[in-house]
Amino acid sequence: MPDQRIERWARVLVEYALRVQPEQLVVLAGTPAAEPLLVAVYREVVRAGGNPVTRLQLPGTAEILLSEGNEQQLTRITSQDTLMTDEADAVLNIMSDVNTKSLSGADPSKQRLVQTSRRELSQRFMERSASGALRWCVTLFPTNAYAQDAELALADFEEFVIGACHLDEADPVAHWQSVSVEQQRLIDWLADKREVHLSGPDTDLRLSIAGRVFMNADGQRNFPDGEIFTGPVEDGVEGSVRFSYPAIYQGREVEEVRLWFEGGNVVWATAGKNQDFLEQMLAADEGARRLGELAFGTNFGITRFTRNILFDEKIGGTVHMALGSGYPETGSVNQSAIHWDMICDLRQSGEITVDGIPFLRDGKYLV
Repeated sequence: MPDQRIERWARVLVEYALRVQPEQLVVLAGTPAAEPLLVAVYREVVRAGGNPVTRLQLPGTAEILLSEGNEQQLTRITSQDTLMTDEADAVLNIMSDVNTKSLSGADPSKQRLVQTSRRELSQRFMERSASGALRWCVTLFPTNAYAQDAELALADFEEFVIGACHLDEADPVAHWQSVSVEQQRLIDWLADKREVHLSGPDTDLRLSIAGRVFMNADGQRNFPDGEIFTGPVEDGVEGSVRFSYPAIYQGREVEEVRLWFEGGNVVWATAGKNQDFLEQMLAADEGARRLGELAFGTNFGITRFTRNILFDEKIGGTVHMALGSGYPETGSVNQSAIHWDMICDLRQSGEITVDGIPFLRDGKYLV
């Protein structure tokens, strides 16, 4: 990827997404594959007066811990973990896996143990984010692994990423500011509404949003971005939903997920592949069986499924829901060790109404 693209990317991340200020502590996480972007962001943080700290994630180490680690090792919380949740003013996570299937053979019960041991860390992270004490952003550096998942050549996948981020435009920040305005229009319409109803193939789901707040995801948390999200009322979810695409979490691909809700809780769950992993995650804690997020995708520049949630949950005209922990700023009080996004694609045959008023039909917003 040309240096000028990486430099522009780094500037947008530091100046727009993270808004780094002098003397702030900024944690930069990624694998060695993301070195060009990590170094460029490091430079921009220094130029902004911040104090960058890199957290390098070596490929293969997660597999070793899960296969050979004992309970004490799997649940140990390190100073690096608390640095990101308790001390950092900003955190950038650069997804840059070289093998997205590396955890496919891991023991699901060990993965659940790791997740549950980090529940308090996750909650503190979300609380600091909601209060404004912590800014964070997730982006993705193209690797062969991601390109293969998307069934693209690496060069084509690089172009896809650049296009989804709108880094090929003269002023990317101006684009994301215009996205923010359009998304705010939808949010304003949704204000004071009470119920969302999803209907489509194998889907008839009602979610209470009474008293909840929709947030505007405009490139300052995910990059690329393009969604509006809230936290549904914890006991106000009823009905069933079939998720259109494989639900990928912790390196596991769970296919044909169907969930049935009563009183906000998952009472029955099936999967065509990796049913055991689905059940293990649902058993992580009480909050894992409730929804912590409901979101509408608004990025119509992303049209293909890539097997990467950073892009797929933003597909314009789709809806996604997350099992587990919710974002406190939305009004959600659901707490869990997991936050697992799953996508329901209603673009071909589906409708969403809000308080009985058509909101989205066949992937097109109607308000």
